[in-house]
Amino acid sequence: MTNRFENRFAKLQAKGEGAFLPFVTLCDPDYKTSLEILKSLLKGGADCLELGFPFSDPCADGPVIQNADKRALNSGATTDDFFSLIKEIRKIDDEVPISILVYANVVVARGINKFFKDAYDAGIDGVLIPDIPSNMLHTCDDFEKAARDNGVNTVLIAPPNANEETLELIAKHSKGYTYILSRYGITGTDNAFGKPVKIINRINELNGATPVLGFGISTPEHVKEALKTGAKGAIAGSACVKLIEKNLDNVPQMLKDIENYVASMKAATKLS
Repeated sequence: MTNRFENRFAKLQAKGEGAFLPFVTLCDPDYKTSLEILKSLLKGGADCLELGFPFSDPCADGPVIQNADKRALNSGATTDDFFSLIKEIRKIDDEVPISILVYANVVVARGINKFFKDAYDAGIDGVLIPDIPSNMLHTCDDFEKAARDNGVNTVLIAPPNANEETLELIAKHSKGYTYILSRYGITGTDNAFGKPVKIINRINELNGATPVLGFGISTPEHVKEALKTGAKGAIAGSACVKLIEKNLDNVPQMLKDIENYVASMKAATKLS
């Protein structure tokens, strides 16, 4: 199957650039505004999109993204809406790689095979399920098989304390990219990100999917430091969502701030 992530990483590498992947929560603060936010991410030059499916108990996320999930759910948004938003973006850009972060309960509630079929139909390239440990997902045959049968990548998380056995499993089963955690804990910008160079190097040695660094990244300097670790891209989530939260009463300013922020982060991915 066509792998938009692999294609995008290859093109960026040929240009001497890393990737910037902004994260936002779908339907935060509502469907209409969320669609405009996604457009602003693309206008700012995002290389790939990582999008959150709201959940009532987002255990891997800090307060900023937890509040975003609450806003989205309080707006009345449903899983159908989340898929619909991505379909809208696919009408605008059919090449940008899109992954989603979704908790297992949301997948199971829809029906595992139906969820992954709907993901494929919406134009989603990768699915990351943070509450199933990466060294266990391959034993959850329903998830990985449904993803594979429907042409969707399973993106796995490599924690900074991963042992050799876990890294070998991640390198074998993660597709699209490998999400490297820069540090322990939950999402947020309050704690500086770490530099798990050994983990990144080992994933590369094992020919795993492209390593992308996330957690604690919020400034262009962080992006530069992330790429120096050997990662091929950097993910910023809480920093993007803070711009939404800050401008809930002024959507035009929100969209402008998001576009400018993404542009500044993207500018930091030039390696030369």
